[in-house]
Amino acid sequence: MKKIIKNILALVFIVALSSCQKFVDIKKSGSQSFIETTDDCQLILDNYDLFNINYPLDGEISGDDYYMDDTRYNADVITSEDKALYTWQATAMRSSATQWVSSYNKIYHCNLVLEALDELNGTGNETVLNNLRGTALFLRAYALWPLAQLYIKPYDANNLEEPGLPIHTKSDINDVPGRGTVQETYAAIVDDLTRAAVLLNHTSSISSRPNKAAAYAMLARVYISMEDYPKALATADAALAIKKDLIDYNTLNLGSYNPFQRFNKEVIFHSVILQQNSVLEVGYGDEDKALIATDIVKAYQPDDLRKQVLVKENLDVPQPSGTYRFVGNYEGAVGSSVLFNGLAVDELYLIRAECYARSGQTASAVADMNTLLATRFATGTYAGFNAVNAEDALRKILVERRKQLLMRGLRWTDLRRLNKDPRFATDISRTINGTTYTLPANDSRYTLLIPQEVITNSKLQQNTR
Repeated sequence: MKKIIKNILALVFIVALSSCQKFVDIKKSGSQSFIETTDDCQLILDNYDLFNINYPLDGEISGDDYYMDDTRYNADVITSEDKALYTWQATAMRSSATQWVSSYNKIYHCNLVLEALDELNGTGNETVLNNLRGTALFLRAYALWPLAQLYIKPYDANNLEEPGLPIHTKSDINDVPGRGTVQETYAAIVDDLTRAAVLLNHTSSISSRPNKAAAYAMLARVYISMEDYPKALATADAALAIKKDLIDYNTLNLGSYNPFQRFNKEVIFHSVILQQNSVLEVGYGDEDKALIATDIVKAYQPDDLRKQVLVKENLDVPQPSGTYRFVGNYEGAVGSSVLFNGLAVDELYLIRAECYARSGQTASAVADMNTLLATRFATGTYAGFNAVNAEDALRKILVERRKQLLMRGLRWTDLRRLNKDPRFATDISRTINGTTYTLPANDSRYTLLIPQEVITNSKLQQNTR
């Protein structure tokens, strides 16, 4: 039976990516009839190639953690679409719906499992059934949130009735629900994760499977993107109560190119962005394109081990001297073609510390930052994180957030939320071939255009410019 299911799922996946049925390019199949047991459901949810890879990369392409020099930008391997996204062209848009389809294909399979579990309800071990349902709900929300960071406006009181994303809660996704609103999109994500947090097991055997800590961690990530700092604090705290392991960077092999283990002890849920053959590709050799922003590199103190394990200086031709590349990928040494964008403990400490600072709890914010940063500095050199007040703490925490979560797929979201605060609003710019391109804070280009293939096949409303 399992072999049959694997073959059917492979066929469904191919159909999902190759057909042109309406806005997600997925058409319903008869695979539901093969999902008959909890083992079948687990088999689907354990599909690493479906649920743990191929998350959208266009936010990372558009962010300011990196830059390209003229030589890299002008290389034939850089597509015109990547160049348009990199320079924030008003018309920048993917012709192919690959990233959109990949996310909705994840949602489609979650819905298949949830419908099967409805049929299995009351027929087996309740703990097993609950964990499977929680897993499907988590993965459905986890797939939808990255799309919200690209294709709908930032969560804000002024944007709640603006167009959102199509919300699919059943497998018949040829029944197109339309875009809905920003508020409805985030409500669906929060509802799925809140239910998942109740249903999921506390721990999982491997970090490619979600658990209760992952659900709380993802809620914290979502709430901070919504600027709901009290709830972000509560859910980050709940996640840290379950898992708070930090890597002491002094224990890493500092001489290796990337010293991190895949599925290391900081990782709560493992997922990656596919960035091969894009402007983000950092690789291990001469084809590297992304050069880490100079202001980030300069912000690391001399004894900060992150300057050794997250970035490395380019010393070989053809890399320009005095530039740095990103190497600190939590995907480990195997991850030359992907970037880790999963959930990890370091992010939780940064979320909780920021929320403490925003609520005036300076001592608690400082304590969290000291817990984290003491593991990032060379033994005996850490002088401590100090802040004269909550405002000072907040400013310093946001700097540390950018330094620690470098190339994690979070910077675009941070720009979208922080730009709304005049204290942290940033106009970002890039100079290519003598021309400077600028993206002002709160510009309409912070909401990307929906891929043309989606618009053509679905007649969904396109975002405005």
